[in-house]
This record gives sequence, C-alpha cells and structure tokens, in this order.
Amino acid sequence: MTEVFQFGLVPITCHAWNKDRSRVALSLNNNEVNIYERAGSEWRLQETLQGHDLRVTGIDWAPNTNRIVTCGADRNAYVWTCGVDGKWSPTLVLLRINRAATCVKWSPNENKFAVGSGARLISVCYFEQENNWWVSKHIKKPIRSTITTLDWHPNNILLAAGAADFKVRIFSAWIKDIEPKPTPTPWGAKMPLGQMMTEFSNSTGGGGWVHSVSFSGDGNRVCWVGHDSSLTVADAGKEMAKTQLKTEYLPFTAVTWVSLNSLVAVGHGCCPML
Repeated sequence: MTEVFQFGLVPITCHAWNKDRSRVALSLNNNEVNIYERAGSEWRLQETLQGHDLRVTGIDWAPNTNRIVTCGADRNAYVWTCGVDGKWSPTLVLLRINRAATCVKWSPNENKFAVGSGARLISVCYFEQENNWWVSKHIKKPIRSTITTLDWHPNNILLAAGAADFKVRIFSAWIKDIEPKPTPTPWGAKMPLGQMMTEFSNSTGGGGWVHSVSFSGDGNRVCWVGHDSSLTVADAGKEMAKTQLKTEYLPFTAVTWVSLNSLVAVGHGCCPML
C-alpha cells in the first residue's frame, strides 16, 4: 500500500532504508543526514548526522551490520556506527579523490563499499584491522568520465559501474587482504583488483548518461537505464548478448530486479513500470 509523507519543502538528494524499513536516512539537499523513525502513522526525526562540509550525494545503509555510509561533494566518506546508547558516531574515510563523490554502495557481505566520483575513478574501501581505519584502493582505467551509479554482484567481488560517457563497465573489486580468491563466473575467470571484465555502450547512436545499474539475483545478467529513455539488459550466460528497449516515456532514473525474469524501472514520469 502506498502512502505519502512530507519531509520538507526542499528536494531529497539521496536516501536509504534500514533492514526492516522502520527507519530511513535522507539528506535534504544539504550537508546533513536526517534519520527518521516510524512512530505509528508518522515519521519522527530521531537524529541528525553532521560531518560533511558540503552537500551529501550518497547514502547506503547496511542491513546486517546496521552501519550507514555517506559520501559528499566535499570528497569524503563517513561510516556511521550506532552505539549502545543509540547515538551514531562517524569514522572518516579518506577517498583520495580530487572531485566530488557521487554515489556509494555497500558490498553484499558488508565488509567493503564502493564510492563513485567525478574524479573518473572508483574508490573501493575496506576496514584495515591492523591500523584500525578505513582505507581505499582505486579502480581507474579505462574510466573517462564521472561515475553516476554502482551495483555489486552477489559474489561480493564484481562491481558494475555506469558513467556519464554512456558506458556500463563490470570491474573486479577483489581485495585480497580481506577475502579469498574468487571463483570463475560467466563474466570471466581472472579477477585482480581493477580488472575490467566487460564494457557495454548504452547506445551505438549516442545514447545518454547511465542513471542506474543493477545485477540480477543470480548475477548472470545486468540491466541499466539511461537518459535516452532506454532500458537495457546484458546476459553474461549468452556471450554478453545485449537487449535494449527504447521507450517513449521520460527518462528512467532507477532500476532494480524483482525476480530473475522481471524488473521495475522508475524515473521522471513518476510512475514505476514492471
């Protein structure tokens, strides 16, 4: 059942839900993150997270470890941990980038996360036990433009990235310090950090920015939506075969799989489509 709740009069730049959807973290186009908790039929402000100096551009909430990661135009990321007193404490993550961070995504095992940016690279961040801090490693080549969207493969190794150069690329984000050697997948067998497994163009005739990318539940297919109002599915099990649907609707901005054979896309038309 659909319900509407007004959180303010300014745009919501980004948001993320906790595991049971009882709380939501969102940023109202500023440098703060507000956490709201469900109370009956209302949403009440529980806490405001303050750490970023500039606008928050990405939020993701790990369902099992209950940690929040945020990134912003200040080129930083923070991992927020909830203490026994219910208060959230931040840990700064040095992304080592010279442009704004644009998006962030926890890996399925929640032991690392990826941050896209305007610096034409992806920061893969993980916790280094010896030094008790979060460190980052970069995926650079052959990225030539701003990373706009990210999604993890179910194996916790492969990472799909959409960019403003109309490309979708699948990279290996294997961190040998914290995880065992990955097993082969339909996307490829050799997976050192930064290895590009494959690359897709959103359109041979020009296309548009890639707004959202999503792996299927079995990890064998990836779909994405672009600013040219298209929706595309690529299948690694069928020699990277690509199927594209050009629509007459306004551009889609988000897409997700709801089963192995169906997905939902939504965008500027304000109407989800199956």
